[in-house]
Amino acid sequence: MSHRRSTSRRPLDDDAALRGHGYTPELKRGMGGFGNFAISFSVICILAGGMTLFGYGLNTGGPAVMLWGWVGIGAMTLILGACLAEVTSAYPTSGGLYYMAHRLGGPRWAWVTGWLNLLGLLGAIAGIDYGCALFVGAFANLQWGLEPTPETTMLIFAGILLLHGTLNTLGMRLVTVLNSISVWWQLAGVALIVGALTLAPGERQSASFVFTHFNNGTGFDNPVYVAALGCLLAAYTFCGYDASSHLSEETKGAQIAAPKGIVRAIAWSWAAGFVLLAGLLFAIEDYAGTLGTSTGVPPAQIFIDVLGTGVAKGLLLVVIVAQLFCGNAETAAASRMVYAFSRDGALYGSATWRRVSSRTKTPVPAVWLSVGIALLLALPSLYSPTAYAAVTAINVIGITPAYVIPVYLRRRHPKKFTPGPWHLGAWSKPLGWISVGYVSVLTVVFCLPQASPITVQSFNYAGIALAVVLLIAWLTWITKGRRSYKIPPLGTEAETVALSEGVL
Repeated sequence: MSHRRSTSRRPLDDDAALRGHGYTPELKRGMGGFGNFAISFSVICILAGGMTLFGYGLNTGGPAVMLWGWVGIGAMTLILGACLAEVTSAYPTSGGLYYMAHRLGGPRWAWVTGWLNLLGLLGAIAGIDYGCALFVGAFANLQWGLEPTPETTMLIFAGILLLHGTLNTLGMRLVTVLNSISVWWQLAGVALIVGALTLAPGERQSASFVFTHFNNGTGFDNPVYVAALGCLLAAYTFCGYDASSHLSEETKGAQIAAPKGIVRAIAWSWAAGFVLLAGLLFAIEDYAGTLGTSTGVPPAQIFIDVLGTGVAKGLLLVVIVAQLFCGNAETAAASRMVYAFSRDGALYGSATWRRVSSRTKTPVPAVWLSVGIALLLALPSLYSPTAYAAVTAINVIGITPAYVIPVYLRRRHPKKFTPGPWHLGAWSKPLGWISVGYVSVLTVVFCLPQASPITVQSFNYAGIALAVVLLIAWLTWITKGRRSYKIPPLGTEAETVALSEGVL
């Protein structure tokens, strides 16, 4: 991995670079490199995905698959993220993945990528904030004995969406501050949780149990199949690092800061997530009791067993706050995608959704559309216990293929691609094709049945979600996209030449 700078020309500022891509700067560029890293780190949020899916991991492969799956999936995600970062360096715009796909493959590739990415981001808001509502319900159960119901969970969820919508309309400075706090909150939270569990009196599980114990509660007999399913705990968690790309128009030195933000967010999440999972697994006292906890949140049961109810409630609050930071960062990323897609005429009502506040330089209508659609996506959870799984499926099955499409097109059309100042050099080709193969396999695994026998409650809706997203993309293309969608031509010749030479 490397970056290069040109010294033969006067450096362009970020806004000039954006004009070179054909866009007039509208958003406030006030985010530094740390802030760009922080938004992707906040969206990945190991205290959200790793904690919410902990019970899934215990049931689907157990500790051995959870830890070694985390190592393997994390390594592959870092490779994919580095390849995506290379393309981001060349195309640092709010449109992110679909803009890259357009420049490298044309409008139809961009359209499919855009809809996969958009619905994935909106599904992520719904999944993160609804998961946070479940944790709030678990806390309320411990604190006041309130039994969570679908109705109360939905009310909590709506309140969280309202909070995140409001915070994101107040300006990027506040969002940046919250994301920066989120980084330290998550790292300190992991240290606090693991430290408290490690130092508490009592026996601990052996290293043999933590690193080799296999548990299969899926109903399937094939251990390889079960292990592949168990790796999805890590794959579900390692989503959202494209946020650095979507916030690039609000980042200083975006051609280097945004790709670095992607790679660093994955790397730090990989390391901290391993520590968190290992700490929780060593602390398990009753495996079956943890899986069947009345709180509905297996990590909460571990806290109660080892530390008592009082401390458990405090640690749950740490996790809940981290999840609130995560959902807020995801709302920022999704709203920028809505803004950019509307700016290029891709959405119905684009003229409204692309509007930017003259006071805060924030796409306020796009923010409220994002949280509004997230609310609609989760509403079926009032009537069906499988609806939350379907929302999660929309997130991962949409966003993961969207990550690799620009990487695939960059490899398929190498002559169309001019590397930016942050690039992989000779490693780009092998790592790019490894990423394409990895996502191809992962997408198939996402769609496989996860429990046997297959019923309405246990059915994996990911394949249906993918088909629905592709159907939506096709219908919107033939009814609107082919007439109204287009990205602007590149900027002036001087700006284009400067961009091709990697000038910042």
